[in-house]
Amino acid sequence: MDMQADFDRLLFFEHARRTAEVTYTKNPLDTENLTRWGGALLELSTFQNVQESKSMIKEAISKLDEALSIDPKKHDALWCMGNAQTSYGFLTPDKDEAKGYFDSAYTFFKQAVDEDPENELYRKSFEVATKAPELHAEVHKQSFSQQAVAPGAGGGPSTSSSVKGAKAQKSSDLKYDIFGWVILAVGIVVWVGFAKSNVPPPSQR
Repeated sequence: MDMQADFDRLLFFEHARRTAEVTYTKNPLDTENLTRWGGALLELSTFQNVQESKSMIKEAISKLDEALSIDPKKHDALWCMGNAQTSYGFLTPDKDEAKGYFDSAYTFFKQAVDEDPENELYRKSFEVATKAPELHAEVHKQSFSQQAVAPGAGGGPSTSSSVKGAKAQKSSDLKYDIFGWVILAVGIVVWVGFAKSNVPPPSQR
């Protein structure tokens, strides 16, 4: 069931990406379209391996950059940009390099909140952004521990290995809970925006 849902999501966001490409050729200054395009790429990045995912997030950042160069106060683009920076940060093992992305995300989330203070999603993202470096450190520390105690790696007794493995799994689950929540939220924004632009108005009865 979940696999089918994932496949449906993949198809939907791939369609959104292609539609955005076509729309862009007709009107490259459409900030709504650029934001949807960036959001779709961000969603699609979750289906890739790490290198492809980073490449796709970079592309999403470039589309959102375009939208913000046209309208610097576009709050949904600011918010999507915060998510893109956060996502890239989590995929960057180096702590200092990742912190640069998290700092950038914090700034974008703050700007989004400033532009639309009543938006609960923006406020929640802004709050979570402060915890990103700590989560990043925990996730990468645990994944390193997990590698160190993997079979054949010469790590301690099996009981120690299973305990560390369980800790790493818990930490990894936490990361993906937050990562997944962020991506789901971006997906909703893209989905709604895409629906608004493509669904004909309801017929009058």
